[in-house]
Amino acid sequence: MTRNAARQLSALALVMGFAVAVSNPAWADGTAIDKVYNPYVQMLENEIEYRFLLQDDDGSWSASRHKLGFGRALSDRFFVELYAMGSDGPGQDMQFDAVEAELKWQLTEQGEYDYDWGLLFELERSARHDVWEASTTLIVLREWPRWIATGNLSLAHEWGGGIANEWETAFAGQLRYRHRQHLEPALEMYLGQDTRGVGPVLTGMHRFGGGKTLGWEFGVIVAVDTPTPDTNWKLTLEYEF
Repeated sequence: MTRNAARQLSALALVMGFAVAVSNPAWADGTAIDKVYNPYVQMLENEIEYRFLLQDDDGSWSASRHKLGFGRALSDRFFVELYAMGSDGPGQDMQFDAVEAELKWQLTEQGEYDYDWGLLFELERSARHDVWEASTTLIVLREWPRWIATGNLSLAHEWGGGIANEWETAFAGQLRYRHRQHLEPALEMYLGQDTRGVGPVLTGMHRFGGGKTLGWEFGVIVAVDTPTPDTNWKLTLEYEF
């Protein structure tokens, strides 16, 4: 990527970020709280990932969401992952909700420019309805000696039977402090149609022999407006081998 292209991406990120901030973004499943992606791909990497989100509204558990995936690097630039998603609630058994495929494309070499860039393409299919969602996310990351700032700016299109075909936008951001490899505190923010949330997150990584690692993330995202569930507990586990 040339420096001129990097500048154009920077300008695009600013425009998209402003549009998300001043508009009323939408998200197909009603919550934008999930994960802040980095733009990097590791050659020959395989990954098993589990994400869990527990929502607490008005002092009681309202819903939980589960996401299990397997991914692998296709090259030093492309990473593909497949997911199965489910949910449950009070008095409700676990339900299989959807399947999803995603492709991450690392656009720049780490540290090549002031900002590191990537793109994420996702395609989701509901398991119970004829509903699809396709999205593209621009990933930008900036590093300082002690801090890492990451932003995900998303544009999605939802279509299918019984729903209004619509375009949607969302934003997820993280500011992380480099404390130690096994423990790094962060602050995350999420914006979506029914989501305005911010809160603290702890992340870490443990390295095993043979290039195997276990990454984890645990945090709580607190609502800053009425439609968002009051408290959102999130957990992510990533085993790379």
